[in-house]
Amino acid sequence: MNNTTIQLKVKERLNKLDSLDYDNISCWKIVESFNKAQIEWARRQIRGSNPFKDGDEGSVRRIDDLQKLLIDTPLQIIGKDLFYESLLEIPGNFLEYKRVDCHSINECCKEPRQMIVYLAEEDNRAQLLRDVNKKPSFDWGETFSTLIDNKIRIFTNNDFELEKARFTYYRKPINIQIEGCRDPYTLNISPVDVESEFKDDIVELIIDEAVYILAGDIESLVQAQRTSTSAERSN
Repeated sequence: MNNTTIQLKVKERLNKLDSLDYDNISCWKIVESFNKAQIEWARRQIRGSNPFKDGDEGSVRRIDDLQKLLIDTPLQIIGKDLFYESLLEIPGNFLEYKRVDCHSINECCKEPRQMIVYLAEEDNRAQLLRDVNKKPSFDWGETFSTLIDNKIRIFTNNDFELEKARFTYYRKPINIQIEGCRDPYTLNISPVDVESEFKDDIVELIIDEAVYILAGDIESLVQAQRTSTSAERSN
């Protein structure tokens, strides 16, 4: 869906038929509310905070809606005592952790072995490293990872070495931009149109979310209630 259509639909949802009561909404406000709505929509679907309570890959619809945001990328790692840590910080477009994949070797087996990596709490690392059933094990092909200081740690307990790793995560949706409109994030005039990456049926839901945000800002309670209900009912 192009940005002109998005602007028309937003204004149509806010106005009382042809009254043009709120026709003076600036383009940057539409951009800001739409981009904010994208983030809120994505987080809610991943979390499962929707009428059907089906979150991340909890149904065919969630898989179809969210697959656009899944990123799989190589993870550069460096060995330290007890764990390997990512060399670079988690990408700036990171939204939510999905999984870490890695291959390991040890002195007895030089053939890389794929490990199952569970996400754990940094607070529990000491307990997990001591627990015979949960500590990193090359024989069982299992270990755990944690997130700290915007980096990923994959624990080995010095039982094996990691040869390579990959990181899969949900990224933030790409912000839309309207040509000639001041970008509310950079304060620069946008030189080109950047359209929404989502398919039209999802854009319709995000438009309702954006109108809900705008209606709340201008204290239009009827429009806020209607568009909130509409967005949730269609999820």
